[in-house]
Amino acid sequence: MPGTRPTRDQLVASYGTTIPDLGGPDTQILLVGINPSLFSGWSGHHFARPGNRLWRTLHLSGLTPVLLDPGDEPGIQAAGLGITNLVARATARADELTSDELRAGVERLRSLVRRWQPDFVAFLGISTYRIAFATPKATVGEQPVDFEGARVWVLPNPSGLNASYQQPALTSAYAELRQAAAR
Repeated sequence: MPGTRPTRDQLVASYGTTIPDLGGPDTQILLVGINPSLFSGWSGHHFARPGNRLWRTLHLSGLTPVLLDPGDEPGIQAAGLGITNLVARATARADELTSDELRAGVERLRSLVRRWQPDFVAFLGISTYRIAFATPKATVGEQPVDFEGARVWVLPNPSGLNASYQQPALTSAYAELRQAAAR
């Protein structure tokens, strides 16, 4: 869908839609978003909203060899990456989700991680991680716990709405995960 934009009605109609998890047994790093945006729900691809910095950050940090786009699912998987969300339903904003929904998403994620067995599970959003795992003092970076045998990282949310992290800081945080995965 490069070059196409949804209408307002199409975006509204994508409320509550879901996107299939991307990955499988070859996933080395499972990226866990909060939930799909309406744009992602409309397009059927994770992190599809123009301006989302995930793809640029993955490339600049060295996690992907080239700049990928949301529709390049074979390229994403070839880089050893998988993508899922704590909450499957698309919304306009993450603040439309309840704390209970975030916590409930952990159980579904457990099942996925047991099936795929990635080396790393990387949560994209510190506030969401803190709520979902009841760890109010968690910080960005590697966590002192594992998750179903995988090492756990918390990374800044790459959304353009996350003004706390400009591109150099995003790239640096994601590069730390790349360095750990290369060991």
